[in-house]
Amino acid sequence: MRRSYVLPLILSVFLLSSCEEGKQKEEEKSKTETVMSDNPFMTKSDLPYQAPDFDKIKDEHFKPAIEAGIKAKEKEVQEIVNNSEEPTFENTLVALEKSGQDLNRVMRVFYMLSSANTNDTFQSLQEEMAPKLAALSDEIYLNDKLFEKVKSIQAQLEDLDLDAESKRLVEYYYDQFELSGANLSEDKKEQMKKLNGELAKLQSRFNNKLIEATKNAALVVDSEEELKGLSNSTIKSAAKKAEEKGLEGKYEISLQNTTQQPALTDLENRAVREKLFDLSVRRAQQGDDNDTQETLKRVAQIRAEQAELMGYENYAEWNLQNQMAKTPEAVQELLGQIIPAATNKAKEEAAEIQELVNKSGEDFGLKAWDWNYYAEKLRKEKYDLDEEEIKPYFELNSVLENGVFYAANKLYGLTFEEREDIPTYQEDVRVFEIFEEDGSTVGLFYADLFKRDNKAGGAWMSNFVGQSKLLNTKPVIYNVCNFSKPSDDEPALLSFDNVITLFHEFGHALHGFFADQQYPSLSGTSVARDFVEFPSQFNENWALYPSILNNYAKHYETGEVIPEELVAKIKNASTFNQGYAITELMAATQLDLQWHTLSTDAEVGTVDEFEEKALKRTDVYMEQVLPRYRSSYFKHIFGGGYAAGYYAYTWTKVLDDDAYAWFEENGGLTRENGQRFREMILSTGNTLDYNKMFKDFRGSEPNIEPFLKAKGLK
Repeated sequence: MRRSYVLPLILSVFLLSSCEEGKQKEEEKSKTETVMSDNPFMTKSDLPYQAPDFDKIKDEHFKPAIEAGIKAKEKEVQEIVNNSEEPTFENTLVALEKSGQDLNRVMRVFYMLSSANTNDTFQSLQEEMAPKLAALSDEIYLNDKLFEKVKSIQAQLEDLDLDAESKRLVEYYYDQFELSGANLSEDKKEQMKKLNGELAKLQSRFNNKLIEATKNAALVVDSEEELKGLSNSTIKSAAKKAEEKGLEGKYEISLQNTTQQPALTDLENRAVREKLFDLSVRRAQQGDDNDTQETLKRVAQIRAEQAELMGYENYAEWNLQNQMAKTPEAVQELLGQIIPAATNKAKEEAAEIQELVNKSGEDFGLKAWDWNYYAEKLRKEKYDLDEEEIKPYFELNSVLENGVFYAANKLYGLTFEEREDIPTYQEDVRVFEIFEEDGSTVGLFYADLFKRDNKAGGAWMSNFVGQSKLLNTKPVIYNVCNFSKPSDDEPALLSFDNVITLFHEFGHALHGFFADQQYPSLSGTSVARDFVEFPSQFNENWALYPSILNNYAKHYETGEVIPEELVAKIKNASTFNQGYAITELMAATQLDLQWHTLSTDAEVGTVDEFEEKALKRTDVYMEQVLPRYRSSYFKHIFGGGYAAGYYAYTWTKVLDDDAYAWFEENGGLTRENGQRFREMILSTGNTLDYNKMFKDFRGSEPNIEPFLKAKGLK
């Protein structure tokens, strides 16, 4: 009797469950169809320059658009692979250049928002999609049939009737396939694919962990007295930030991405300085869900395994094949000319600062969290330069419009018009349209300049839309910074370091705006890592150029141009503390290289142990001078594109100082000189050999002497 009751009951439950499941699937299908039908990523934006329409874009649009974009790209690639005609430049490489536009459209916005305005949806989707995107790349660059087509074109390159840029595109693709593993055996290709997928997921995980770790490690204090030494506007901003988080009556100082924090320059309370410094260096080493140590160790291990698969001794050797430097040995040769001078200078600076500590009646040995505080006192004593005295002359909007934009006008003839009709993703973001001297259009520029808790640290540039004559697109470019946002009734006043950051990032933007290429893969900033920082660092030089400085450095209350005596103090102090600054940069550079020259069987130990050994082995260890980024928050190399490439900032600084020396030798800031630099450097993209490009402009090989002189090391 029991069975006759149970079976119908089970059957009815099953049928009910099936109906509910079917209903749920239909609802999900309907929802997906609705999302896709009005998905703004499925068609080109009708806004000027195909700029993303943020009024229409919603979080739920990203996943289906990315998945649809991947499928479309796969289909396009398969059509190229399965084309039975003889492989030609047009039906293979040009076809590859045209493919994937739906995916590019959504991914450029997704990558931007997942770094600059992220949330749980983006972070989860980033980790989910990273291995799928890596698999898509493998489908292209590890595809035997496609590589055979590329090889066939490359083999007859000299006989093809192609212009110089088209020939460069053939070489570019051949190198990309080779360096991705196209010549590997099938079993090794499968191993590479597996490693690529895991690596992509881990890099996304590292970034997401780091954003949360940095947010959670903010310094919170109970009283204004503990923040003594900070400006009134900084304290008011700290109170507002705490209040927004429900911490009424408290004060919060958010962390920047670097080891040293801006507040350490002014905080008088030594215990608070130590606490802030410790929060910074331990932000991602708390043993919690946001601890990055095991993630980064696995990333380094995977890269070593990949290099071994490719037949290279280590990841750095593999990664530098298509860079200016070519080999890790060439990088170390450059660093070897800098590190001894930098550390010797830093030791002299440490002794001088310790003497100041002793003179002040304090009884302690100089520690890392003391350095910036006492260095600032020493700077005031030696050069009578007070950062708070110069900040009123560096109001953010004036620096941007009357400084950065003005310099671009004088050098390159550009003019700027703010567009308030272009929708943005956040209320603080400003949009400008850029015009040539003759009135023709260049592109759109987005400026997202204030720090937010859901924004990654640092500053960067990238494109929403890239330049390409093939695709008939002009650049839509953004700069992201992390300046402290003042309270409502205060102006945004910048330190001189912040001023340099604005000029630097817009240097990247100029590199992108002046792109003049047929093919997107060779356009604008799509260049080697040890070349891409050259235009940005070069643009920093105009911040102190007299005619530029006098146009933007005006007191925000009185309109008074910055006095000559203050300018002289800034210039005189320009080599102050450079031993420290370069040593912390060299320490980070060596950490990057040491992680990426590991063999697959290397014993790493803990992250702290590895760092200490690596820095001592490369003669850049100083107890009071920690790396600019420690491994656990070194986004550049574990979550960004600078693995085995952080040296690029130093390599390109040498190029920058030498190029600026050419300007000084040839009349300085003139429209003619700007045009020459634009045509020979900024507009060439990845169409020429970088060493030849620089030599043609400078008239000689890069010379390190201007760099050493500029940094006060010689």
